[in-house]
Amino acid sequence: MDHPPPSQPALSHDVRMPPRTTWTQKLAKPGEPIVKPLDKPFAGHTVGDLMLISTPAEIDRRVRRLRRGTALIVPEFRARLAKNAGADFACPLTTGIFLRIVAEAALERVAQGEDVESITPFWRAIDPESALASKLSCGAAYVKRMRRNEGMPS
Repeated sequence: MDHPPPSQPALSHDVRMPPRTTWTQKLAKPGEPIVKPLDKPFAGHTVGDLMLISTPAEIDRRVRRLRRGTALIVPEFRARLAKNAGADFACPLTTGIFLRIVAEAALERVAQGEDVESITPFWRAIDPESALASKLSCGAAYVKRMRRNEGMPS
């Protein structure tokens, strides 16, 4: 004989999901860039190579320095980050993640009414044909449009 499932006990307190962390909050998370030697091969580099793990705030500062009309592809951006930190290379995984945080935080600011001229110009560091551009909430078309507005190839 089938029995109905036991009823769920009533919760004695209100259970809610914590609020989602905004991109702006992720950007503001404190931390310092770290340079560490690899203990195993990674991303085409060998044991002992020095890898930079940057921070969203550092990526934001670097992207803000890119001049209007200047495009910088991510591998070149990573190479500059690494050189400035005294590392052999910058982690491609975290650099991509942090670049997305920078872009999405800038888009949050625009959504809140801030002028696009005052936000971090992430489109200068993201190839509109890249997987990263297609993941952005604005889409790759926005990156292309912003590049065209600055006279860059899209």
